[in-house]
Amino acid sequence: MKLAFIVSHQWGIFIIIEILSLVSLLLFGVFRYFLNKRKVSTIMILTFIALLLLEGLLAILVYTETNEISTFQIVVLIFILYACTFGVLDFLKLDRWMRKKVGEWRGTSLLTEKDTRILKRQKNSKYVAKKYRISSMTHTVIFIAGQWLLWSYGTNHMSEMLPYIKDWSWFTEGRFEASPYANETAYHIGVLWIIVFAVDFIYSWSYTLFPKRKI
Repeated sequence: MKLAFIVSHQWGIFIIIEILSLVSLLLFGVFRYFLNKRKVSTIMILTFIALLLLEGLLAILVYTETNEISTFQIVVLIFILYACTFGVLDFLKLDRWMRKKVGEWRGTSLLTEKDTRILKRQKNSKYVAKKYRISSMTHTVIFIAGQWLLWSYGTNHMSEMLPYIKDWSWFTEGRFEASPYANETAYHIGVLWIIVFAVDFIYSWSYTLFPKRKI
């Protein structure tokens, strides 16, 4: 009965957890930068991590009850993967930015020597280009592995995948039946990921192809 309730309200529960996660990050900033209470800010970060684990548990419970992988599990997985990878880098970047701004408001510097070096390095076009190349290659590996996994559900073996690799007419047809994906959910996720990957790839490598662009 409890699992049935969770399945019926899975999206609502997920949204509530996401809101609480956002609130915990906002409170982290308030306690760390404005109230200077580091112990409380640490608790807020631990709360965020706990909520992230709760999202994973929610996805597992829904799968246990339904015995199928749905859009919900995939969305939760994407959120968790982002939080554990690029989300960490974005958080550190935001942390440095906040300390820089709060320090300017207080008329003092809250940045460490390491932070200063990192901020200075981020203005170096060669460093930025290298960083985006690495992130692009990492995304490429994850993209290939993820697409292979999605395609493997819709095809029986590699020989069935090759025609789809050679002929991409299925990409514009708008029907999963004509694609290498097993169902409509996988199709929409796969196609959207292809578009995001293409945009990210072009954007990332533009820093290498056009190194004189403003950083």
